[in-house]
Amino acid sequence: MPAVDSPNPKTFFSTPKTVERAKRSLLCSPFHLSLFARMRHQSVSLGAIALENGVKQGYTQRPLSELVCDNALGWLIQVGVLRREVDGQGITDGFRLTPLGYQLVEQLQAENLTTPSWSDRLSDAVTRWIRLPF
Repeated sequence: MPAVDSPNPKTFFSTPKTVERAKRSLLCSPFHLSLFARMRHQSVSLGAIALENGVKQGYTQRPLSELVCDNALGWLIQVGVLRREVDGQGITDGFRLTPLGYQLVEQLQAENLTTPSWSDRLSDAVTRWIRLPF
């Protein structure tokens, strides 16, 4: 299992299937890599991603409703790429990368990969539809 580098001193391990599914989901998401690069350093709120704000910030190619954004971000939480930001009063509307997400964003930036193949898109759609951990 590959080790996941993180700013924490703890080491996390992910299976190759987990890493592959997370990478595919990240590439197939409606968001640009610039959003995830920003999340490496700070929390990004749903309001900054949805509608025209996402296009202006360079996070999306077209305006996405809050519901579409929330569903896409929720899927990235399920596959282990993102987590919700928490403050003293509970969960906020902000999102951050997990250690796995941090590793994948670094890898994608280094490889300059941003376009998924059709088989990646089909596999991601099927996995999301049946929600089984393949």
